[in-house]
Formats: sequence, C-alpha cells, structure tokens
Amino acid sequence: MSQVQNDEVRQHVRNRYKQIAIESIPSASCCSSATPATSCCSTPDEVSSKLGYSNEELNVVPSGANLGLGCGNPQAIASLTLGEVVLDLGSGAGFDVFLASKQVGETGKVYGVDMTPEMISRARQNTYKHGYENVEFRLGEIEHLPILNDSIDVIISNCVINLSPDKQQVFNEAFRVLKPGGRLAISDVVMTSELPTELKSDFNSIASCVSGASTIDEVMVFLQRSGFQNIVVEPKDDSREFIKDWVPGANVDNYIQSAIIKAIK
Repeated sequence: MSQVQNDEVRQHVRNRYKQIAIESIPSASCCSSATPATSCCSTPDEVSSKLGYSNEELNVVPSGANLGLGCGNPQAIASLTLGEVVLDLGSGAGFDVFLASKQVGETGKVYGVDMTPEMISRARQNTYKHGYENVEFRLGEIEHLPILNDSIDVIISNCVINLSPDKQQVFNEAFRVLKPGGRLAISDVVMTSELPTELKSDFNSIASCVSGASTIDEVMVFLQRSGFQNIVVEPKDDSREFIKDWVPGANVDNYIQSAIIKAIK
C-alpha cells in the first residue's frame, strides 16, 4: 500500500473504534463491526468468556473497560509476574491493561497505547475513577510507539496488529521498545486460506479483523526480520466457532483463525 492508502485504512479503523467507544456497541467478535448489537450478538462479558477469560477476570475490571473486543486472551500466555513493565498494543478501553496491572502489582507498570482518542479518554477515566497508580494510557499509533527504547518486559495485544497497514513496522517497534530478553505474547488472527476478492479491499472487512490478516508464514517473516527469536505462531482451531459470526454470511471462518503469537528479543 502507498502511504496515502495506509492513512486511509488507519482513519477508517479509527473512526470505527471511535464509534464503539462513544456508543459502547457490544461486539460479537474481536472487531466485529459490521452491525450493532442484535439478537445474534452477545454481551461483552459473554464474548470474552468464549475467548478464554475467567469470571474472576471479568469481574475485577472497571465497568465499561471490557467492550467485547478480542480474539483470544493474551493474559493466559503472557505469564506476567510482579514488578514487570508491560505494554498493550491497541489497548482500547483498557480491559487487558487493568487485568495486567493486578498481575504486576505496585512495583510494576502497565502502559496502554491506542490511536483512538475516545478510547484513551474512556480508559483514563476509569484509571482515575478507580485509583490505578501503576497504569498509564498514551495516545499513539502502534507503528510509532510513544515508548522509550529497551524499556518494556512484556508486550501484549489482542486482535489489533492485523488492523495495521504496516505490520513489519509494528513488529520493528515492538522489538525496539522491549528490553533484551523481553517477550511478545499476543493474540491475533492469521489467514489460513486465500480471501475472496470482495473481502480483500473492503475497508469494513479490515476493521472487522478479517482482510487485514497475514498468513502464518508472513507473521513468521515479520518477526524474524525484526530480530525476534523463539518464534511461535499457533492457530487455534476452536476459534472458528466465534469467528464465523464476524461478517454474517461471508463464511470468514474458512479463511482466518485466531492464533497465539509468542517471541523473544
């Protein structure tokens, strides 16, 4: 894509998540954005439960932090410990950031970066309202992180990198900000079969976490080029059960799956 096309994609995605932040539209998926809540959609907690979040996790976050956006549970694979510094790429309303803050404790720190001002505003309101002292939300693009070099122990993300029109730059930035020995532990979607032509160039399909997905091999190459080692990209077959509802009638579960992506700097 050209720079102009990249910016058009970002603006379309930003506008969609602005709408979600303002209207609190429950989602049937990670970014399932084709329709507002209907009888076919679940509540945010019901969606997150299907993604692997426990009832305890759903109950400890501030109200409104969980918007039902995701395609997995990065908390389950990050193995966070007390005192670690964590960064969430595309933090939205702060769901995973608030969960991570409990795990790293008072001696740790969790940053959330998101390019949508309305999401950042919503997350910050809950930060102040509920007195989180080890959490900070920063406005920025994940391709250009407002984070210092070699300052992060763990990067998490939940179905966001597929939305970027420049994924290589995202992984380059992730590598830059991680400390030596730091780790990447994210959930995202991968393409398992060639997408139909009508989905590939559709901006709504990009915002729905469908047409922006990379193949497993492409993700491996992105990570290798950035300098990562011990790379694991593990598709989850059971994710087809919730992915099938993302774009009604398009059978997108035939083309994409959720995957666990891990790597070490």
